[in-house]
Amino acid sequence: MLRYKDKVVVVTGSTRGIGREIATNFAHEGAQVIIMGRNEGLAHQVRDEIVGQGLKADSFACDVTNLENVTEIINKILDKYRGIDILINNAGITKDNLLLRMSESDWDDVINVNLKGVFNCTKIVAKVMLKAKQGKIINISSIIGISGNIGQANYAASKAGMIGFTKSVALELASRGITVNAVAPGYIETDMTAQLKSAAQEELLKRIPLRKFGRPSDVAHTCLFLASDAANYITGQTIVVDGGMAI
Repeated sequence: MLRYKDKVVVVTGSTRGIGREIATNFAHEGAQVIIMGRNEGLAHQVRDEIVGQGLKADSFACDVTNLENVTEIINKILDKYRGIDILINNAGITKDNLLLRMSESDWDDVINVNLKGVFNCTKIVAKVMLKAKQGKIINISSIIGISGNIGQANYAASKAGMIGFTKSVALELASRGITVNAVAPGYIETDMTAQLKSAAQEELLKRIPLRKFGRPSDVAHTCLFLASDAANYITGQTIVVDGGMAI
């Protein structure tokens, strides 16, 4: 049985990596997946690949830092589909540097995409869910938002802010049957970890009790659970998916 048959699932930042894996997994479970990313060509490409598997997907180019653009795109989605059942806030960037070397623009860019983007998308989609008196919102944070990391003050602040945002919005929306949770991945096999030198990878693996990096599917499966009826009594929580690194 397909758990998400005919459910409309919006996944931001889903043109690659974890977001793409999340979108693909929901599509395999019967959902009508909406691919959202800044690069229109990549968004359409992912859509076509999913549709090519006989699954349901659509795509829209969107700048999550721009509230007007987010509002416009969500309205286009609502014009085409009956509503939005699940929102996955995954769009995120990194611009790493030590604090004293970090430019103001590097700070602003990361906060705008990673945190303001979550505010923009949640604010608009929550209005839709409130009318429907149901919905699931899942925010993709990071273990770095819990532990911090050298050279990532901007990224850590954005991801920690996302966790606080998740708790607050969960309290605000709970009475209308809407759950809001966060997922905090550790080191996952993506383009970013692939760029690390072998020595750096070995040092990271020593800090992970399971002695391996996670896979994008590990994060996707956690989202599938949180969006399901099996998680109806879970809200305001942050689920850590890090192989035990933060124990």
